[in-house]
This record gives sequence, C-alpha cells and structure tokens, in this order.
Amino acid sequence: MLECVVNISEGARSDVLRALADSVSDHLLDLHSDAHHNRSVFTLVGEAAPRALTLAALETLNINDHAGVHPRLGIVDVVPFVPLYDTTMAEARSARDRFAAWAADALSLPCFLYGPERSLPEVRRTAWKPARPDVGPDDPHPTAGAVCVGAREPLVAYNVWLENVSLADTRTIASLVRTAEIRTLGLQVGEFTQVSMNLVAPNVANPMHAVDAIAHHARVHHTELVGLIPATVLAEIPEDRWEELDLSESRTIEWRVQNGFRAD
Repeated sequence: MLECVVNISEGARSDVLRALADSVSDHLLDLHSDAHHNRSVFTLVGEAAPRALTLAALETLNINDHAGVHPRLGIVDVVPFVPLYDTTMAEARSARDRFAAWAADALSLPCFLYGPERSLPEVRRTAWKPARPDVGPDDPHPTAGAVCVGAREPLVAYNVWLENVSLADTRTIASLVRTAEIRTLGLQVGEFTQVSMNLVAPNVANPMHAVDAIAHHARVHHTELVGLIPATVLAEIPEDRWEELDLSESRTIEWRVQNGFRAD
C-alpha cells in the first residue's frame, strides 16, 4: 500500500476544502487544515487520488492569490509517496516518477523530485535558483507554480505553539532543537509563535522528545499533530501523555486504514 500526503496551499476556505475532499473521499485517511499556514494536508492512499486532488486544486486555486506563513512553491506544493506495510521504497520512487511524468505531460506542471537522492529542504533552498525542474516545463505554471514530488519513509508533522515568545526567539529555539531527525521552522501564527516540525525519523525522535526539547527553552502553550502518526511511534509514548501531545490511537495510520476517516 502506498500512502500519499499531499500538501495543498489552501487552509482557510471551508467550502473549497470540502470540495477538494469530496474529489478524493473514497481514498482519504485524514485532512488537516491551518488558516495561518493557509495549508491543508490530505493523507491519501494509492496513486489515483493524488492525481484527482491535483486536478481539482488546479481548477480552483491560484498561487498568485495565496498568502500564508508556510513556505511553498505551488498550489499542489508537496506530493510525497510513502511505502506502507510490504510496499518498498523502490515502489514509492516509481510512483513518484509516474506522478511527475503525468503532471508534466497532462498539466504542464514543473516538478522538483526529492527522496533518497536529496531532501525536501534542499529542494526548497535551491528551486529555480539555481536548480531547474527535474520534470516538466522550465518555468513556473502561471497559476499553479511548481510541485515537489517525493518518495520518503513515514514521518510525523508536528507543531508546538508558544505564548509570549517573540518570533526571533522562536526561530532561535527552532534552531536549537533542530537535528538530523527533527526539521524545524519558527513561524508567527496569529498571537502565538510556533515551532513547526517534520520528525523525519519518528522512531528515534518522536513528538514527546520534540516537545520536551522545546520546553527546556520556553513554555509550551499547546501542541498539534498534523495528519497521522505510525502506531509503532505512538506505542513508544506513555499513554498518560497522549492528550497533552494531541495524540490518540484513532489518529494512527493503521487505525485509519482499518476504520476509515469521517470529516467533522
């Protein structure tokens, strides 16, 4: 089974998000939206759903109208394929390459590839200057920008909200807790600041480790799981901390695969 965690550059308009979710409803495991980031994370299964969502997003959204604190290259900003169960990374890379070829040929979308060869942060640092797209046109799509298409192992996307901490100090804290396993950004989100993280080796550094590291430097106001967490990672965290860390069994990948997802 392949999971695909598509990041769309829209997080505020509920009617638009409902329509996008409807376009992939049979393959949707989770939907997380954030108005400050102006970003939504659609956790999908298979290869057909990411294409359907991409088509729906391009019909609805325009990158030139976008505003939000999260960095982005395009409307359909990140499309990573993740191997689950007995699926291999080689199969995820093949799915990545098929999606990029389709997006380039069918939609004229420039695609930057990431995975074992290079990381997503490297793509963001080098896209357009000096790197050119790996697949597709050499210039941004006029309304959709570009797509980062990847193949990766499961990770945990996670936010830690701080109160009464300046953006400069939050960025310092983000740099202090950043490791090979914890990728961080310091962001301003309304009246709060936030350390936004990708825990890329969650069996080594999980949400509990990340929150405790940040708590050494500032008071944590609240936490937020973005999307889903592998059950093996949740099992390593004491259950009496799950509520504090915004975790539960029903928000594991495995539970959603077994039981499905119903939007509120």
